[in-house]
Amino acid sequence: MAARVFFLFTLGYFLSYFYRSANAVLAKDLSQELGLGPAELGFMTSLFYLAFAAVQLPLGSLLDRLGPRRVTPALLLVAALGSGVFALAPNFAVLALGRALIGVGMAAALMGSLKAFSLWFPKNYATVSTLLVGLGATGGLLAATPLALLKEALGWRGVFLLGALVVVLVALALYLGVRNAPPGVAWPKGEDQGGLGQVFRNGRLIRVAFLAFAFAGSFLALQTLWAGAYAYHLGLEALAVGNLLFLYSGGAVLGFLVSGYLADRLGTARVLLASALLFALGLLLLLLKALVPAYLLLGFFGAFNILTLTQARELVPSHLVGRGTTLVNLFGIGGTFLLQWGLGVVVGALGYPWAFGGLLGLLLLALGLYLPLLHKSSG
Repeated sequence: MAARVFFLFTLGYFLSYFYRSANAVLAKDLSQELGLGPAELGFMTSLFYLAFAAVQLPLGSLLDRLGPRRVTPALLLVAALGSGVFALAPNFAVLALGRALIGVGMAAALMGSLKAFSLWFPKNYATVSTLLVGLGATGGLLAATPLALLKEALGWRGVFLLGALVVVLVALALYLGVRNAPPGVAWPKGEDQGGLGQVFRNGRLIRVAFLAFAFAGSFLALQTLWAGAYAYHLGLEALAVGNLLFLYSGGAVLGFLVSGYLADRLGTARVLLASALLFALGLLLLLLKALVPAYLLLGFFGAFNILTLTQARELVPSHLVGRGTTLVNLFGIGGTFLLQWGLGVVVGALGYPWAFGGLLGLLLLALGLYLPLLHKSSG
């Protein structure tokens, strides 16, 4: 039963990662068929993250009260609806609505999994959770070269119609195939402990949250749209773009899988700092158009942004861990929305060098603010 719980929740997160990444390969088709400029493309794609972030706080309450067995499948059905709306969209407004519905529907894919795993895998929670993220991130691989090939066969609209059916089937499997807690383990009812203000006053946590804004936001904004759009801008064809995104997402899968292992042995703050600096090097190589090493560095070391959530658990008392990690997650997802949209605005006005240079400057600023945590952890 535990293996089935892990598999089905991982499958849900796999779909979430696929949908968040798909527009990078489809950017050219969406722009040409619906007449989208860079700013519209960036805004529409970023709505996934805006909608995703908007439901995080009420989602936590629902997961505590009702459990992931009900909440996650119910929201997945919203994602399936969004996928269908996206597939049939005749214009930008309907396309944006579909994208937002997908974001709402996928909001519980990771958080519902982590809530379930806290009861199903209490003794090896961190290991299982990291494995979930690594395996689920292979959805980004499906949204690279395989999606480019599938799009040629079915068209982008056919891909999203097929996706809607798959999401419905996974939602049904989750509802019928998992339990909130193992047999004999009582479901804990969530309690309001009134500590949100305390979390917001935690200066060290806010520094981590701002790093998540810059690091996770840049990583996902690139992976799920602008890494693909930039490659198209340089004149590459769809398959070549898919191959580069496959490299990016493949590196990310490996990064997710090893990040926790390294952090446990070398310290979370040290590993976060080093990986963010190497991600910054990837941005510099992107500006220099050294695409293969750039996409490798951005994918592998960008995945280490997940450690901001790990560090959040280290900086708050046990009864505030949920609020602390949710706050950092909101900054990361909110950063993705703002940076993905903002990149589109800057690209349209000034071009890619200014856009990527802005990301690099933001990340270096966040790292400068983060440095005091490194000193405290070393002491």
